[in-house]
Amino acid sequence: MSPEATAGSSAAGRSVDADVPAVEVRGLHVSLGGTPILTGVDVAVAVGEWVTVIGPNGAGKSTLLRAVGGLLPAPGAITLFGTASAALRRRDRARMVATVAQSPVVPPGMSVLDYVLLGRTPYIPTLGRESTADVDAVHEVLGRLDLTGLHRRELVTLSGGERQRVFLARALAQGATLLLLDEPTSALDIGHQQEVLELVDQLRREHGLTVLATMHDLSLAGEYADRMVLLAGGQVVAAGTPPEVLTEHLLATHYRASVRVVPGTHGPLVVPVRPPRPTPR
Repeated sequence: MSPEATAGSSAAGRSVDADVPAVEVRGLHVSLGGTPILTGVDVAVAVGEWVTVIGPNGAGKSTLLRAVGGLLPAPGAITLFGTASAALRRRDRARMVATVAQSPVVPPGMSVLDYVLLGRTPYIPTLGRESTADVDAVHEVLGRLDLTGLHRRELVTLSGGERQRVFLARALAQGATLLLLDEPTSALDIGHQQEVLELVDQLRREHGLTVLATMHDLSLAGEYADRMVLLAGGQVVAAGTPPEVLTEHLLATHYRASVRVVPGTHGPLVVPVRPPRPTPR
């Protein structure tokens, strides 16, 4: 990716201290509509690390990402690259953190190119226009995600998988140091799932990108994450390397699932198995 596409790669213009966590969450409590969603969550993500949050439906995975991304109040609970999240100005945060949500709002009538250009907003002066470098950075990202031929298409005319790649393209064009991915492969076929995750991992290794993701596909999660966090009931119930978290016991306990976990080349593979049938009397 070009230097312009990674203009935010040093935490809002500051040098990044590798000894300071990219994300530090301590004692995070979040309630929505009076209902507790997260109750004392602690999570730390090192600079350049890929951490994937897993857990059953309703565990609070998306809520955690929204809080880290500044979309939910979390006074005093979150720091980003050593700075209290609440102290960050909006533009500084946008240069530091890029988010791919599960269902982003799609402006009506907007083309793919214009939508991905929105990722360059933190670098465009107030009342200014995007530069040639901004446009070049966007075209490079579109090419990497196999979207060049769709750049004039309106988003509403795309398939779900194509839109998902456009959402990721906007986040990558933002050039942020921290990438938050909320179910980034949920609408993709298996080929594009692998392409997207390989691209994110390549950028992480080449440019020091830090990734905090949520994923439902446990095998994919285990293949790409350095560490995993298992949420259940709004709390962290397990954290560690994929082999430490993806165990048959933990998955049976918290997902109430019957699975087999087998070693894979890059991480544990989780295989659902049908529960044994009751023995006829």
